[in-house]
Amino acid sequence: MYKVVIVDDDRLIVRGLSSVLPWAKLGCEVAGTATDGQAGIELIRQTHPDILLTDIRMPNVDGLAMAAAIRSEFPRMQISVLTAYRDFEYAQRAIHLGVCRYLLKPSNLEELEEAVRAMTARLDALPPPELPEAESGEVASAHGYIVENALNWMRDHCTEHLTLEAVAEHVYVSQWHLSKLLNREMGVGFLELLNGMRIDAARELLLDPGRRIVDVAYETGFSDVAHFSKTFKKITGRTPGEYRSTQPHPKTD
Repeated sequence: MYKVVIVDDDRLIVRGLSSVLPWAKLGCEVAGTATDGQAGIELIRQTHPDILLTDIRMPNVDGLAMAAAIRSEFPRMQISVLTAYRDFEYAQRAIHLGVCRYLLKPSNLEELEEAVRAMTARLDALPPPELPEAESGEVASAHGYIVENALNWMRDHCTEHLTLEAVAEHVYVSQWHLSKLLNREMGVGFLELLNGMRIDAARELLLDPGRRIVDVAYETGFSDVAHFSKTFKKITGRTPGEYRSTQPHPKTD
C-alpha cells in the first residue's frame, strides 16, 4: 500500500479527499493530513509518504518553492496539485518541477482517481530504493529552483544576521539538504557564499569616502572589523583600505 499525505487549507476538502476516494482499491492509504504548508512539510518529513495531494496556493506559502523542495528532498515522491489557481504558466512551471497532475477545483472523482493511478503507476515503475537512481530532469530542475531561490534571498538579506537554518526554512528544505545542494551546485558552502555577497556589498559602500571602514564592516553583517578585513583580503586580495585607495573618487562640483 502506498502512503498518501493530503495538504489543503480548506478543511472540508481535506476531509472529502480522505473519505471519498477509494484509497484501498487504488492501492493506497492516507498516512496523514495537514491544513497549512509548513505543517504539511513537517508531516511529510515524519511519515515519508509516497504520494502527496496538495493545494500549492495556500496563505504564507510559495507554492512552487514548496513543490520544488518536496521533489528535491524526496525525489521518489509523486505530487498532484488540486487548486483553484487558473494560471497556465504557473501550471507549466509546477509540472516542470515534477508535479504529476495539476487539477483545477472543483475536480470530479474520475479526475482524482486518474491522478492517483498515474502516480501509483510512476511509483510502480521506479527501481527499488536501494539501487542508485539517475537524477531525472524534473529533480534537477527542482534542485536548480531551490538554489536560485536561496541565493536570491541570501543576497537580499546578506547584511543581516543570516543563518543556514533561516535560508533553508525560506526554501522549505532541511539545513542538511540545502547545504548539500549549495555545495554541489555552486562548488562552495553557505558561509563562503554569504561572505562573498557581503564583500560585494562592502565594495559598493567603500566607494563612499565618507564611510569609515569599521562602519562598512558592521553595515555588511560582520561582527568585528578584524574579521571583515581578513575576509575582504581573502576574497579580493587587498585590504579594505587598499581597495578604497585604488577606486576613483567621485567628482564634486
